[in-house]
Amino acid sequence: MASEIHLAFAHPSERSAATDDGTPLDRISVRDYAVDVEIGAFQAERGKTQRINFNIVVEVQPLTGPIDDDVDRILSYDKVTEAIAHELADERLNLLETLAERVADRILVEPQAVRAFVRIEKLDRGPGALGVEIVRTRADDATQPDEDEDTLHPELVFLGNAAIASAHLTGWIDQLQAAGRPLIFCVGPSDVPAPQTGHRWTQRRIDLLAIEQNAWVLAARDDRCVVVETHTELDWAMKNGQSCVWAPSKIVLDAVAGPSVQPGDAVALAAWFASTYHATELLVIGADLPADASVPLRAVSVADATL
Repeated sequence: MASEIHLAFAHPSERSAATDDGTPLDRISVRDYAVDVEIGAFQAERGKTQRINFNIVVEVQPLTGPIDDDVDRILSYDKVTEAIAHELADERLNLLETLAERVADRILVEPQAVRAFVRIEKLDRGPGALGVEIVRTRADDATQPDEDEDTLHPELVFLGNAAIASAHLTGWIDQLQAAGRPLIFCVGPSDVPAPQTGHRWTQRRIDLLAIEQNAWVLAARDDRCVVVETHTELDWAMKNGQSCVWAPSKIVLDAVAGPSVQPGDAVALAAWFASTYHATELLVIGADLPADASVPLRAVSVADATL
């Protein structure tokens, strides 16, 4: 029992050795790799960074033949730290468990990697370290992720309030769907002024919620417009031919490199969102164009029945 308790809190390298099944494997490790990052499910953890600590051990297949001091023949420590950096930069996460899974998955696509021990701890949430540890084994069919594989390039359309209320709305959706590309609509707030708090962060949340209220107004105008709030929902909808209306709060608040524009500048916010999907343009119907945007904008008048 004492041995089991010891191993429960031992470094991943000791746990790796203790669970060795006799297969000769080499091990590489990254110890006490500390990073400042915004992470956590609690509201108190938003808008600020905290220290998280990584201890990772990767079991790898021994090389056959001489190494010849060739770095290209081994699984470099940099591959481990790059996996951490990539997953931290991808999006803001709530759970250490999610981060650990993603880091392990990214490490295990490397052809030499067999098994990964990933321990992640928060250092600033209490008097001690709070964390998780997972062990994952490489799948036989694991392949290197292709950043361009299955990339979808949706049609992004911003609808002003006059466009949402227009008699042309159904016809515009018909025309856009006929083009055969995934379709995502963005909207701004309604013409009814949102409450004003005089506080930057609370006002940001209220303004985002005002946009989401208007997204539901659009959904009521045409059943093909389904309100979605996560990248997972958006990706599924695009792959399955469902038109979407973007509810921005979660994606904006969880973005690692979030938009510099405020929600009140709704077209510019939609343009930022369009840029995250590598859209070639944002079609704007019935709204004024901002002075600057992160993607090209094309304006259409509400009076134009043909896009």
